[in-house]
Amino acid sequence: MDVKFNNRDPVYVQVIRHFKEQIATRYFEPGQEIPSRRELANQLKINPNTAQRAYKEMEEQGLIFTEGNLPSRITKDEQVLKRVREELILEAVDAFVQSVRSIQVPLHEAWDLVKNEFERESHE
Repeated sequence: MDVKFNNRDPVYVQVIRHFKEQIATRYFEPGQEIPSRRELANQLKINPNTAQRAYKEMEEQGLIFTEGNLPSRITKDEQVLKRVREELILEAVDAFVQSVRSIQVPLHEAWDLVKNEFERESHE
C-alpha cells in the first residue's frame, strides 16, 4: 500500500481518502479483508493511533465493518459503494468547474476540451 501524504490535510483524512479511492476503483472488493490497524500503521509508517482514528471514521461512514475479533472488511452495501464513487467524482468535477470558472471558460469550450481529452486518454 503506497500513499503519498501531503502537509495540508490530517493524515487520517488522507488514509480515508486512499481507502475511498481503492473502493471506488474496486481495488478493494466488497467484503474484502483489510490490514489490521497495526499492520496499516506499519505499512504506511504512521502512528497506530492515526490508523485507529481512520478506521473508526471509516466504520462510522459505513465504509468498513468489524465483527467481534475478526479482521475488518470493506462494506458489502452497494449504496455505500455507489455513494463513495459519486463523492469522488463530484469532488473532481467541483474542482474542475471552479478552476475553469476562475478563468472564465465558457461551458461549451470546457465541454469540448474535456471530451477531446477524455477520448485522447482512452486511445493511449
